[in-house]
Amino acid sequence: MKLFKWLTAGIMGVMLVSCVTINIYFPAAAAEKAADRIIEDVWGPETTPKESTTPEEQQSSFNLPEKSLVLTVLNWLVSPVEAAEVNINISSPAINTLQSQMKARHSHLKTHYASGAIGLTADGLITIRDAKAIPLKSRNSVKRLVADENKDRKALYAEIARANGHPEWRADIQSTFARRWVKKAAKGWWYQNGGSWQVK
Repeated sequence: MKLFKWLTAGIMGVMLVSCVTINIYFPAAAAEKAADRIIEDVWGPETTPKESTTPEEQQSSFNLPEKSLVLTVLNWLVSPVEAAEVNINISSPAINTLQSQMKARHSHLKTHYASGAIGLTADGLITIRDAKAIPLKSRNSVKRLVADENKDRKALYAEIARANGHPEWRADIQSTFARRWVKKAAKGWWYQNGGSWQVK
């Protein structure tokens, strides 16, 4: 029985160290904050609703007593330097240029988000969801706007990863942005949830 307890404790320790390692290599919380700053700048404050958190969301998903053995082990395994919040650099000249282009383009796309013609995809891009909602004479220009927006979004994700010295983070940054675009979308905008479309 003692051997089983020691094995269980050992396995849990390895799992915890693995989780800590993942968080050190890709700072998800810092990436979300960086994404929010860019999205709020691109879309403007009138588009991005204030987020409300329920008491359940405010509670940690990993509730443990403050002086528990697990927290003691984590504090020992992760040095204060590693545990400090990592900042994501989002102010390189290339990022600033892409952000400005997206901001200027948004004034043309905004109407089409609101009409449901354009929707947010699950991979952090946009697509024409309902071409019939776009006047026939405007369809080609809207297609170009969507293509240009997707090109800039892909470049933005890659550039943020590169500017932070971790080009391998590109996919993680893109998936972070994908979630945050939806979270920050205005009421009435469409987004992909799995394989289906939903309206906010």
